[in-house]
Amino acid sequence: MKIRLLPVVLSLAAGLAAGPALAAAPAAPALLAHQAPLVLNEASAAWILTSTALVLLMTLPGLALFYGGMVRRKNVLATIAHSAAAMAIVTVLWFVAGYSLSFGASGPATNGFIGGLQAAFLNGVTPATAHSLAPGLPEFLWIAYQLTFAIITPALIAGAFAERIKFSASILFFFLWHLIVYAPICHQVWGGGWMGSLGVLDFAGGAVVHVNAGVAGLVAALVLGPRHGHGRDNMAPHNLAYTAIGAGLLLVGWLGFNAGSAWAADGIAAVAAFNTILAAAAAAIAWTAVEWVDHKKPTLLGLLSGLVAGLVGITPAAGLVDPKGAFIIGLVSGPACYAGAVWLKRALKYDDSLDAFGVHGIGGIVGALLTGVLATAAINPAAASANLLNQAIGLVAVIAWSAVGTFAILMICKFTTGLRVPKEAEIEGLDYTQHGETIHP
Repeated sequence: MKIRLLPVVLSLAAGLAAGPALAAAPAAPALLAHQAPLVLNEASAAWILTSTALVLLMTLPGLALFYGGMVRRKNVLATIAHSAAAMAIVTVLWFVAGYSLSFGASGPATNGFIGGLQAAFLNGVTPATAHSLAPGLPEFLWIAYQLTFAIITPALIAGAFAERIKFSASILFFFLWHLIVYAPICHQVWGGGWMGSLGVLDFAGGAVVHVNAGVAGLVAALVLGPRHGHGRDNMAPHNLAYTAIGAGLLLVGWLGFNAGSAWAADGIAAVAAFNTILAAAAAAIAWTAVEWVDHKKPTLLGLLSGLVAGLVGITPAAGLVDPKGAFIIGLVSGPACYAGAVWLKRALKYDDSLDAFGVHGIGGIVGALLTGVLATAAINPAAASANLLNQAIGLVAVIAWSAVGTFAILMICKFTTGLRVPKEAEIEGLDYTQHGETIHP
């Protein structure tokens, strides 16, 4: 009898021992409104990991060198510092609240304009979650990839106020601009807001990044006023070799920017990659042709500027048009950006130091409008909803939000940190007066 009872006793003992362990096993946390369970696509994840590195390369060192070579020697370190500061400030803000405001969800009354704070400090994000827009990618990877877009956008604006802004003002500006301007526009276009629901197409950031930054740059240039000696002193670039290296890094990084925005390693990513290279080449040729006629000589700076103009122009359309469409966008973007960077600036006499508006604002507008005309469902089914009216409505909204928000932020900076360095400091150079450093011959 004792022998027969032994298995029962052992079974009961095992059950009692396991019971607390089973009861203590935590239930899977509920998903946030923007999340989906991860269904990992390893090939796509590998490509987006690579694209994240490529887009980060665009800011440091790509844009830093591109801009740094175009200013005068006494301001090169200060100009590079803007890119480095944008990277640091935006990364921390993205972790704290920027990601949640951009790609999270809020209540029905506000979700069309701004996300919520449920994912602030990345609460609720785990290795097993994905964003509902990209269920094949780990959410942490999605967060890192989208961060790189948030980083480069304010860094682009710095080209408009280079050589005259206080470093303290630029820090406060980057901080406020990310939260007040970038995050809402990003949400409205990409994160489930009203522009995305309307059907506004922006494949990789023509409106969210380039028009947004270009308009903000124009407002900043107008508020700060021209550099001391503008139109009189020689303000030629100090080292176009830096600019050429930076442009090359931008071109390579832009493949992650555009082809990565397919969010998968697929045919659309392949088309976007080729379209990016083609449009850049076409715009470089077109810009140079116009400059050769207007300026009598083709310049390296013009060739590089045209290259970037084509990259900007194709950004909203990269995965939505066929190569013929990309070629047209490049041919139009080059002359249009030349007109914005040379003729428009000369006519209106504003000092957009490194042509943030002339290239990124004008190029982004051209690309966004042509997306509505040239997008084809034969390349991407999402293009079936493309139309010029929706693209125009989206552009007007982005321009208005960016302009008003940027002006308000500049006023805050003006009455707190102050905006401009003193005249004597500007003449001596921002490298030494703002940072206590110089670039040696």
